[in-house]
Amino acid sequence: MPEQRDITFDLGTIMQGACSGTLVQYPCKGQLELHHFPSILFIFDFSYLYCLLVEMHYITSCLYPLGRSGFRPHLSAGPPMTDYPVQFPLARPSRNNLMAICIHSDHRPRYPNSYFPASGFGQQKRRASAVNTAESWFSTCCQGNEMWGREATLCCAIQAWELSVQSFCQEDSSVKDRLYSCCRKEGRDRLNCFHKDAPNPNYGPTEVLPVPPVPSGANFNFEPSTCQRGTLTTNLKGNKGKKVKTLSTSQKIDINFPPGRPTADNIESICQNQKLRPLYSVKCLPRSDYEWLTRQAKTINRIEKGFKQCCKKKMGMLSCADRKWLEEFKKFCTGENGEQVDFHCCSAGDGENDQYKCFQDISPDPHYNMTSTNEELSLSKLCDTHKIIKNKFPVGFPLKNFVTHCCPLPEQHQSSCFQERLKETSEKLCLAKKVSPPAVRRCCRAPTQDSLQCISKILMDAVTKANSFLHQKKRKRCPLS
Repeated sequence: MPEQRDITFDLGTIMQGACSGTLVQYPCKGQLELHHFPSILFIFDFSYLYCLLVEMHYITSCLYPLGRSGFRPHLSAGPPMTDYPVQFPLARPSRNNLMAICIHSDHRPRYPNSYFPASGFGQQKRRASAVNTAESWFSTCCQGNEMWGREATLCCAIQAWELSVQSFCQEDSSVKDRLYSCCRKEGRDRLNCFHKDAPNPNYGPTEVLPVPPVPSGANFNFEPSTCQRGTLTTNLKGNKGKKVKTLSTSQKIDINFPPGRPTADNIESICQNQKLRPLYSVKCLPRSDYEWLTRQAKTINRIEKGFKQCCKKKMGMLSCADRKWLEEFKKFCTGENGEQVDFHCCSAGDGENDQYKCFQDISPDPHYNMTSTNEELSLSKLCDTHKIIKNKFPVGFPLKNFVTHCCPLPEQHQSSCFQERLKETSEKLCLAKKVSPPAVRRCCRAPTQDSLQCISKILMDAVTKANSFLHQKKRKRCPLS
């Protein structure tokens, strides 16, 4: 029978040796058996319990070293969080990293459901979902860059990032778990905290091979016209260190920029519909922060002026218009001091031809079909044109009854109101003994239904004329509505 002896434990020495493998050859993973202590025989249950505690402490120390937070998971929690790393949080989009956000998107990590075990890791999963969501929304912004320009794309990315931060904190605070420290802050402090914690603030590529996108479960709808004046919490810096403000939701950009390049297919529309296309006033714009919109408006005005001169020519109309278009966009891309203007088409490709193709490709109206002639007119337009009709295109009967009763109503109810008032007016005109204009008398000689349509046509003709007059008179409009 082996000799029995009392034992004492120096827990620190045992653990130092256990984890380093110098004193006791412990495997770093797997179940520990009692034969790991071959020279120790247990006399009392207390000693057995002590050794069991040593063994348990060894396992947690070897497999789960203390992190920055000092948190050590329970044995039943499975593998440590470091086995499923998440590159979280993402940094605030800025002028300095916007290009990297778009270019290196597929070389930054995504986290599909298969990345994690079926159970556990709720904290890591919430962080991964926030990264997937933000990256998915960034892709939406980057896809719209060709149409919106860099400023609106940056605004889109910032809105996406701020919304993803807000959504993450809402979800993180809704579960009984440790709340991410930045979510304890509010407003700008919270956003700055997320930005400072970002492990990859420049959005550089961290994956060797392209990664497949992971779609977001939440929708993100961005309208570039909401990006001009002070709604974002981030201060951006523009050229020469000037602050670039953002848009309020009540202001929208109302400008068709850039106009399409003249071709054999659209030159007829360019010349025939020129009076129906607007020019733009820049006096309505604030003195600062809208230089980019002022530049676009002035370019359109000069191009339209050149088109007017070219359309008077009997020969070489197309070549004249195309030359004017090329000249103006070359001028558009060159700043006052010869520097390149910050517009994505101005830096497209290796030469001017690539720039011109870019402008042509992103034109909202390359065929010059978006004019007021396509506007669907109805009697509701009387609300805007009744004074012009009275003074310029009288119909032979008063319009006060229409305007007083129908114009204050919501748009969805105006149409039925005008039809009712038209029927009432038609009956009064045809029953009255008062002498009416010849056109109205001809309508009243027809059957009741036909007379109603006849008088309606008189009124609509007047609305059409007044609307054209209104567009010509107000052809120069503000590009910011």
